[in-house]
Amino acid sequence: MKRILQSWNEWLRKRMRMYIWKQWKKPRTKVQNLRKLGVPEWQAYQWGNTRLGYWRIAGSAVLNRSVTNKRLAQAGYYDFPAQYERLRQLHLNG
Repeated sequence: MKRILQSWNEWLRKRMRMYIWKQWKKPRTKVQNLRKLGVPEWQAYQWGNTRLGYWRIAGSAVLNRSVTNKRLAQAGYYDFPAQYERLRQLHLNG
């Protein structure tokens, strides 16, 4: 069960990153937001103007470094494996 939840979690995180990238719409907005997230200017410009598809960008190193798992958690992303472990420990100890 833990592996299944982990794979779902990875897929959902990538989907969230894709959704965020898609919301930014225009290249200028993408560059500005990548800069706000701490990406160097040349890299933000390069990735903000890419022609690659949303799903491919969502799995890229630039988006993984800028829209981190920690930032997703702060935004309210529900971490399934962590919840599973917490409930499992309650069940085993309880």
